[in-house]
Amino acid sequence: MKAADIMTRQVVTIGPDATVTEAAKRMLENRISGLPVCDSNGRLLGVISEGDLLRRTETGTVRRASWWLAMFAGAPNQAADYTKSHGRHVRDAMTESLISVTEETPLDEVVRLMEGNRIKRVPVLNNGKLVGIVSRANLLHVLASIAPDVSPAAADDRVVRDRLLETLRAQPWAPEISENIVVRNGVVHLWGSVRTEAQRDAIRVAAENTPGVTRVENHLIIVDHVAEGAVGF
Repeated sequence: MKAADIMTRQVVTIGPDATVTEAAKRMLENRISGLPVCDSNGRLLGVISEGDLLRRTETGTVRRASWWLAMFAGAPNQAADYTKSHGRHVRDAMTESLISVTEETPLDEVVRLMEGNRIKRVPVLNNGKLVGIVSRANLLHVLASIAPDVSPAAADDRVVRDRLLETLRAQPWAPEISENIVVRNGVVHLWGSVRTEAQRDAIRVAAENTPGVTRVENHLIIVDHVAEGAVGF
């Protein structure tokens, strides 16, 4: 399997000129722990995550370095830390050093990068532009969907998945496709959350009506809108 087979294509992003407060709100609203930072052309500039917002002047959590540690750190590093903890905009707090993959990157390489760099998500790029993201949750969904004796995903499975995504994107009732849709040997596994039973049923029906689908395993859960806004991810 490759990154394109499991990546989330509808990615919640933010611009570099947005405030860190807006970034925090967007993460909470979408129940995610990080946001790719993209310019107006969709080109990836960096990533802002919960970790980037741990040490902030607003919360009184700015790291107080001892005098001897500050002496070794040097003025440039101290200045960079000040910008990250006091800057009001995403561009000030985001992490610019990026680990990314392409749609053709094998999953074992994606996992190696995540483990080696201790990161939770990897952006998927096409000519520098963000086209998706692979998270640990994506990998867990695949693992939960595959029996040990199942053969590798057929090329037709990707076509089936793309057809279903295209159908859902055209529907006004469909939520943003942040849920993972995994297709293995014609079986569609629906993961993630929706806000109503009607949405859950409609997504299942859309999957059942997609050419090439042999069975649908509906793991979608219903999350109350009020409760959802109060829970971080």
